[in-house]
Amino acid sequence: PLDWHTILESVKKTNRLVIVEEQWPMCSVSSEIAYRIQKEAFDYLDAPIRRITAADAPLHYAPNLVEAALPSIGRTVKLVKEVMYANK
Repeated sequence: PLDWHTILESVKKTNRLVIVEEQWPMCSVSSEIAYRIQKEAFDYLDAPIRRITAADAPLHYAPNLVEAALPSIGRTVKLVKEVMYANK
């Protein structure tokens, strides 16, 4: 079970939502969280909801391809800066 109250209060406090998960983007937990937040807290959002998910493709066995397909720290930091409207 998800703690919806905590997620909602966080959005009310920060006015933003970035979701990071290692699932495919379609029919994932992040898509449900995004739906629920836009439904219940849309007026609090100052930026679009953004998600970082695995690539929408079967996961490879080669380590370099797995690394490219899954969320990374660099991609996460870049996306958070975009949502915060920070250039660098």
